[in-house]
Amino acid sequence: MAQIDRFIEALHRLGADRLEMMPGDRVVLAINGDRRPVSSQPASAQQIDVLLGEIVRDGAGSSAVVDGRDFVYRAPSGPVSVTVSGTGASRRVIIQPTNESGEPRDAGAKASAPAADEPGTSSAAIDAAPGEVRPEAGGGAATQPITDSSAASAKIDALFRRMVEEGCSDLHISTGVPPMFRKDGEMVPADPAPLSEEAARTMLYSITPPHKREEFERCHDSDFAYEISGVARYRCNLFLDRKGMGGVFRVIPANIQTVEDLGLSKEIIDLCRLPRGLVLVTGPTGSGKSTTLAALTDFVNRNRSDHIVTIEDPIEFVHANQKCLINQREVGVHTQGFKVALRAALREDPDVVLVGEMRDLETVAIAIETAETGHLVFGTLHTRTAASTVDRIIDQFPAEQQSQIRTMLAESLKGVISQALVRAKGGGRVAAMEFLLVTTAVSNLIREGKTYQIPSIMQTSRGKGMQTLNDAFLHLVQSGKVEADVAYGAAVDKAELKSIFERNGITLKIEAARG
Repeated sequence: MAQIDRFIEALHRLGADRLEMMPGDRVVLAINGDRRPVSSQPASAQQIDVLLGEIVRDGAGSSAVVDGRDFVYRAPSGPVSVTVSGTGASRRVIIQPTNESGEPRDAGAKASAPAADEPGTSSAAIDAAPGEVRPEAGGGAATQPITDSSAASAKIDALFRRMVEEGCSDLHISTGVPPMFRKDGEMVPADPAPLSEEAARTMLYSITPPHKREEFERCHDSDFAYEISGVARYRCNLFLDRKGMGGVFRVIPANIQTVEDLGLSKEIIDLCRLPRGLVLVTGPTGSGKSTTLAALTDFVNRNRSDHIVTIEDPIEFVHANQKCLINQREVGVHTQGFKVALRAALREDPDVVLVGEMRDLETVAIAIETAETGHLVFGTLHTRTAASTVDRIIDQFPAEQQSQIRTMLAESLKGVISQALVRAKGGGRVAAMEFLLVTTAVSNLIREGKTYQIPSIMQTSRGKGMQTLNDAFLHLVQSGKVEADVAYGAAVDKAELKSIFERNGITLKIEAARG
């Protein structure tokens, strides 16, 4: 029995007009104008060729499926007319009930397959072996796909508005589960109803720019920004997992928080006045790096008369020209990549360059070079402490280049701000910031490969504005902004923080319970 016979049996049993197969879409039955999916996941072009290869009468096989004409296949459940057109990703297959002579059961029922951009279709890859396209349990009892793009757009916009109104940081859209908000660092349902694969895909595609939809269909990942005028901008990520299409959306507030709003120290703000050098803002995903970078850029914009070039993926905070001229470039839209744009920036007469993410060795190398040649460069890394940031940069380079990079970094690096967001008392979140100011002593440690001594220098240089992450946690706890156990849970060096708490008369509830 051919695998496709299971779908043809459903075609006959449900009295459907036709069975449709297109790469990137689920196998569907057309019943009285409705399109009902009968496979659990989208099918690839290869899988469709495998299915057809089993029934092609001339034995052409899956590598040379009959194109551009009809043939009749006598399935166990009854004969069908098969029309195949196109090849590869453009393959279209229409299967209709027919009589023994090959005439369609309803001469008027034959119709062309929907266009690739019709709502309800997708180019997601199937998560199964070639040919393993599985009908839904119960034959035609699958959920009716949502194909109203405008309704889907209105629904996701309503969720975006609720995010802002309820103070949520992220929205998660995943197949098979309800939409979820991240509020105060925790996941909470935004809606009781789980989303079908069709509903999730239609919602996500309703706000995806065409070029980003093409990128997603090619790579199964895509990043872009979305904006609701007067509400907020959103950083968007699309992905594919074993259940289907999903997306995560981060709120970007309409108003840029200033360095004063964030309570940044004078020493950190003074980095914005430097004529050249490398300043890094680091921390795990969701730690507020973008907010801090935007505040630093805003300070430069308000207090200097310079040219700022930002390279971002995507553009998050939108800066209007104040005292500075600002050019914001988005990777994938205005430039091919970070390293390409960063190299090009050297020819664009910048004074300040913001690199949204230093993702690879070449980008890091160009950023250091840019800082050395008379520019102020702001960048980000996903490291958790200042000392580990220095090590991470150096370790990216081959062993034979590390000595040279240490020397270059010792000269160009001016400061590292490492931060973590922790849950605040009474709701919301607050940033704990570690700050490394690259003094002559720190520069010498970097050059000599003694970065393990940086934390000690930071502890003895508090008078110069330096602060370790544990110092920041202690201050937040003593000021009543954060619970001690919350700070302890977020700490990198928990043993040291526990010791600091004990010296300052702070008791951890979890430790007290153990005692």
